[in-house]
Parts: sequence; structure tokens; C-alpha cells
Amino acid sequence: MHPAAEHSPLGKASEYLDTYTPSLLFPIPRAPKWAELGLTAGSLPYRGVDVWNCFELSWLLPSGKPVVAIGEFAIPADSPNIIESKSFKLYLNSLNQTAFESREALQEILVRDLSAAAGAPVAVRLRSMAEAQAEGVAGLPGQCIDELDVSIERYAHPTPELLRCDERRRVEEVLHSHLLKSNCPVTGQPDWGSVVVDYRGPALDHASLLAYLVSFRQHADFHEQCVERIFLDLQNLLRPERLTVYARYVRRGGLDINPYRSTEALVPENRRLARQ
Repeated sequence: MHPAAEHSPLGKASEYLDTYTPSLLFPIPRAPKWAELGLTAGSLPYRGVDVWNCFELSWLLPSGKPVVAIGEFAIPADSPNIIESKSFKLYLNSLNQTAFESREALQEILVRDLSAAAGAPVAVRLRSMAEAQAEGVAGLPGQCIDELDVSIERYAHPTPELLRCDERRRVEEVLHSHLLKSNCPVTGQPDWGSVVVDYRGPALDHASLLAYLVSFRQHADFHEQCVERIFLDLQNLLRPERLTVYARYVRRGGLDINPYRSTEALVPENRRLARQ
């Protein structure tokens, strides 16, 4: 378990405040998890962002009339801190009975508070129900590998030794799987996700990739670190010309988390999947 997480509200009984309380936000430093992967803030081999979507966002107009919206929050992957998910939910719920002059005024407050917690600028977008409905539900790009006939025996820990590639054959392809699962390192609750691997380099053996992704099934770690581990293991194997790995996780408590890691500068398309 991350040492800072022991002091977070995750896994503990919490009072749900419904008036604006920014002190509820609980930052967790990324550095210890980077260290586990042999990384430091100055040696990150990727660029990226963690895109959070909130489906339980509401506040009051000056008239007292409630408003609902969907919040999108983009936290830089190199920010000093992640924001612990339950504290994020408690903070967002603290807006429920607070009046704000306008949507723009609330957005400015969200940017200020979340950037302070993350230690880096956080982008915020608030969408109406009509805007979210117009965007619709998306599918993942590329080839799904979930129907491959593979025998799987390892579930406890990520096992990069399972990965194989053909160094004699160079390809450019996009693969995806809906079989990613890990567990919260604090509560043990399951985290379900879909993952995309987009690369150019030696041909990755698809069956080995599927077995590797399933090896996360009983692994305990945060969403962000799971995606970073996948990125690093593939980079170490392939030494690719380019590599992007991202996961779209199923929401819990009205929040979904979608980490993107890439060798390239990218602007993620934040379209929810059927399970989100």
C-alpha cells in the first residue's frame, strides 16, 4: 500500500458534507510509485494525462435552483500528486448545496482547488446533459484480442516475462482488450478496465499480450500505476519507434479514471465506453 494512502479517507467511514469544503481533497505523491518502477520525476519516459469524469456533479444557482453537469478533469501525468479518489468524490459532493454565480465561476474554483492538490495545472470542462448525450458512446480503436484461444495460469502479479515479439517483423498497429482488472491497494475492491496499445515497432505477439494483461487480475495498485507498468514493460520489450498505452476504467462512486501514457504528445479523445 502507498504509505500516504493509509491516512486518506479511502476504506474508512466518512461524513458526506454538502457545502463547499476544498480541504477534503487528499493528494498522494506519485514519487514512491515511480520509484518502484525505477523512475523519478526527471526521468519519466512518457508524456500523458489522467482524465477523470464525474457523473455526480451538482451545485446551486444564486436562485437556489440545482444544476447538474458532467465534469471532466485532466491531471498531468507528471504532476507531483494524484488525488485520492474517495477524497475527490467527497470534495465534489461538497458542492451540492453551495451556490455559485455561474458555471464559469465554479469552473474557476475547480481549477484552483484541483491544481493545488495535484501540484500542477488541472484542466476542467463542465458538460451539460445535452452535450454529453450528443457525444454518445464510443468504441475502442484497432483490433480486439479478447477472443484469442489462450491458456492462462498467472493472475497474481504483472508478469512481463509472458510478453513476446518478433524482432524480424516491423508493424504499426492498435490492439485493445476489455479484460484488464486489478484491485484497489487499500480496499481490495476490483477495478475493471479496457486497455489500448498503439505502437510502431517489432511485432508484438497478441496472445502473449493478452496473457500479460490478465496477469494483473489479482494485482493491487492504483489505475495510474497499472498503466505506467504496462507502458514500461512494453517499451522495455519492443524498444518501439512510438508507443501509446491508455486504459478506460469503469466508474466507481460516480467517477471514472482514464490514464494515458505515450512517447508522443497527445490530446486524448475523452469518449466514454459502453461500460462507463
